[in-house]
Amino acid sequence: MSVAGPISVAYLNDYVPAWADALVEAVAEIFSRPAVRLDIRLDLRAKLVQERGQYHATLMVAGVLRNRPPTSSKIIGITDVDLFVPVLTFVFGQSQLDGPAAVMSTYRLRNEFYGLPRDDGLLLERSVKEVVHELGHAFGLVHCADYGCVMRASTYVEDVDLKGAEFCPTCQGTLHRNSNRDVRNSTVS
Repeated sequence: MSVAGPISVAYLNDYVPAWADALVEAVAEIFSRPAVRLDIRLDLRAKLVQERGQYHATLMVAGVLRNRPPTSSKIIGITDVDLFVPVLTFVFGQSQLDGPAAVMSTYRLRNEFYGLPRDDGLLLERSVKEVVHELGHAFGLVHCADYGCVMRASTYVEDVDLKGAEFCPTCQGTLHRNSNRDVRNSTVS
């Protein structure tokens, strides 16, 4: 397995927004590495918790991981279903810290969820931030105290709107070190 391979951006179960390719391009630009688009199907029945009407994010990550191409360094699944983890009411996404897989949902990033008019440009902007955030975790980054950093935790959609899509200098340095470590560790003779 090559950790230096491309990042796979996987749209799940026929959810392919009009801006799907723009998100892939943003990932490639922000991480300065190739990103590829995938379209995959997951069986969501076992991931749905009926009493909550939500999907267990950790189980979604596991499903995405099972679909990771062997050449991909990381994979993130993009969905439009409502995600949660047991200790939180909802999450925008979930990632394996310093691992290969993550998932992000647009469900609560959409203006319509809050009774506001549809805004695909804003949805793309929010999605880029949350995808980069979750991939940052996959590259070993933790939450950041810098209010403008993409690694700042987002409890509410307003938090997503307030932060940037870029890494602060500290997180950028850590990302660079971790990416170099991953490339070195993937070289096996």
